[in-house]
Amino acid sequence: MEKVVIAGGTGFIGNYFEERFEELGYEVKIISRQSPYIPWDDQAGIIEALENAQILINLAGKSVNCRYNEANKREIIDSRTRTTTLLGESILKCENPPNLWINSSTATIYRHAEDRPMTEEEGEIGTGFSVEVAKTWEECFFDFNLPQTRQIALRIAIVLGPGGGVMTPYINLTRFGLGGPQGPGTQMFSWIHVEDLFQIVRFLEEREDLDGVFNCSAPKPVSNRELMRQFRQAMNVPIGLPAPKWMLELGAVLIKTETELVLKSRWVLPKRLEQAGYAFRFRSLRDTLENILT
Repeated sequence: MEKVVIAGGTGFIGNYFEERFEELGYEVKIISRQSPYIPWDDQAGIIEALENAQILINLAGKSVNCRYNEANKREIIDSRTRTTTLLGESILKCENPPNLWINSSTATIYRHAEDRPMTEEEGEIGTGFSVEVAKTWEECFFDFNLPQTRQIALRIAIVLGPGGGVMTPYINLTRFGLGGPQGPGTQMFSWIHVEDLFQIVRFLEEREDLDGVFNCSAPKPVSNRELMRQFRQAMNVPIGLPAPKWMLELGAVLIKTETELVLKSRWVLPKRLEQAGYAFRFRSLRDTLENILT
């Protein structure tokens, strides 16, 4: 039985991955702060889990859905570099290390883009705190020299899927008549169905010739205005009041988050994946929402 290790595997994506890998007959090991999983302070247990594993997938890190005060900013960065460093050091201590280490990154690493899409080769790295998080995380990951373990960083767009994640707030906004454009509505929304994210991991597992950085986003991003229109259409809600920027700023303070999460234009294309031959299951937002909401 092949083994996969999921670090930070108790969230929305981790739960989905665990279920799908088990369906395929994998033995799944989870590293998490939550009981009864392998705790982060048990390096011997982590090394044991990594021995003879086929894949290590690292999803660990404090959520960015919070206010960017100094304490939260430190924890957002430290939680990513600390866990990545521990995993890399543990791999170095393995006799038979994982064949493949996939580490999360984020499509937010690129600049605010309304003029053209960002690809791995031609994308422009942005500025600001969230970009620094992504850059620091990737640098920490690729600093390890692991001759027996292939390394891939996934620059993941907004993940849509059943059972949680960002779907819940979008559904609630739409249901209560607030599903109009947010801010100008022209900002681009790059997204990926969680099943495609899982299938990409499986694709990269098989393609031993591939490593480095990959954009994980569906090939047909939409504007925020179109995003909300399609939510209303999928949910049969005729009215969606817009949310101007000043209202979003006020609301962000009240619910302790940042407006960047909805106002930054993320226009990201999966050029390397498509060139390598990956075929998306969910290419359009319409198909994705129909799959999740029906």
